[in-house]
Amino acid sequence: MYDLKSSAWAIETVDGQDVISGLTQNPKSLPPQYFYDDRGSQFFEQICELPEYYPTRTEAWILRQFSHEIAKMTGACELIELGSGSSTKTRLLLDAYQALGNKLRYVPIDVSGGILTESACDLLQDYPSLKIQGLVGTYEQALAQLKPTSLPSRMIFFLGSSLGNLTPQKCDRFFSQILAALDMGEYFLLGVDLQKPKQILEAAYNDARGVTAQFNLNMLEHLNQRFAGNFDIQRFEHWAFYNNRLNQIEMHLRCLETHTVCLEKLDLTVEFKARETIETEISRKFNLEVIQRELQVKGFKPLAVWTDPQEWFGLILSQKS
Repeated sequence: MYDLKSSAWAIETVDGQDVISGLTQNPKSLPPQYFYDDRGSQFFEQICELPEYYPTRTEAWILRQFSHEIAKMTGACELIELGSGSSTKTRLLLDAYQALGNKLRYVPIDVSGGILTESACDLLQDYPSLKIQGLVGTYEQALAQLKPTSLPSRMIFFLGSSLGNLTPQKCDRFFSQILAALDMGEYFLLGVDLQKPKQILEAAYNDARGVTAQFNLNMLEHLNQRFAGNFDIQRFEHWAFYNNRLNQIEMHLRCLETHTVCLEKLDLTVEFKARETIETEISRKFNLEVIQRELQVKGFKPLAVWTDPQEWFGLILSQKS
């Protein structure tokens, strides 16, 4: 069974105030959610397969090793995934819960309705008894719409390295939203990209095939379609680097020549100067001990931590306490 919920809170209806705010400040920025129209989601799936992009395969290795342990620790529970995309790694969790004889109920949350529907149809072919309710929207919007589960418990999980896209202040708010969405004793499974040598990190965001560059530039095409804009992507280039001081990758779109852009639906005109940049994403890299302390301060009790032999990536299972 598959149900896709898309209502007034879905990203398709956002008013663009975040775009106006980001493009009128100095320096300019845009929210990472605008990466993920259907084409952007497809680009990201390609990124996950690139040899330079270690997070996906490293986290998948951890899940292959420890999904059954996760399932045993939580027991039967509804699985709620933030930023589900193609739900590829989710299959490892579904297999583990199914092997224990648990009922399968999955709530994928994504800003792209297209990829939600596509991935749900694929999952239902392999898991006929699976019940899926897809929610189209941002994390904040979707978490506020969650209903009580019919299963004994539930687990919100946030895989990949997306936590790193949040500033420390937004991360603190995000943890508060997760906590508010869970009942006492329910679970939160968090994936975190760990600190490692600069050359490994920069290669992951500047792949040789240029897929990450296309993914970054596609944000401008998304804005053109959504807000009747006239961004010319030939006038911008992809720029990503590691900031040692802040322990984060920074991804930008750098303007190649001075020009003006209009977004008609937002009644917005923006002047760009040559070499000026738009920050489109940060990707912070974490220390496992520090992030566990942050979770404890917010009201989560860390139960277990799993990592790969190189300690490039970590999974943390915690419980609302």
